[in-house]
Amino acid sequence: MGLSVRAVFFDLDNTLIDTAGASRKGMLEVIKLLQSKYHYKEEAEIICDKVQVKLSKECFRSSNVCITDQRTSHWEEAIQETKGGAANRELAEECYFLWKSTRLQHMTLAEDVKAMLTELRKDVCLLLLTNGDRQTQREKIEACACQSYFDAIVVGGEQEEEKPAPSIFYYCCDLLGVQPRTV
Repeated sequence: MGLSVRAVFFDLDNTLIDTAGASRKGMLEVIKLLQSKYHYKEEAEIICDKVQVKLSKECFRSSNVCITDQRTSHWEEAIQETKGGAANRELAEECYFLWKSTRLQHMTLAEDVKAMLTELRKDVCLLLLTNGDRQTQREKIEACACQSYFDAIVVGGEQEEEKPAPSIFYYCCDLLGVQPRTV
């Protein structure tokens, strides 16, 4: 007797939504802002490149810093490293919130993804399992309006362990009432 699939787990970032593309669009808006309003030239791109590096090295598991403060600090440090002089928290906040809002605006589910999820959900339970900071991931979920396509949503930052730890997958199976071998 063969096993049938009862549930499918999906990742969010760069799987269901183009997080990297949305982030690039946000960076382009910040570059435009820095060039037009603040008359930066090539420094605008250098600042954004430095922020990208800082974002790629983020780790929030051991940090009690809120994501907004941490990411504003990335911008503040990148501006100071590039331009020198005193720190400019206001400019850093302006850059961060422009990047963030532009990024969230571009986090959408493509029509073919919506159709696939709708069709799959007719036959199996669907669960969204995404790693990352609770606030950031919940904002993305809200922005792409994907809640109605899933039977459950689990954010790694709200759990004791994130993917690839087996415990989070067992938790997801329990949440859906399915056995791991049927996922």
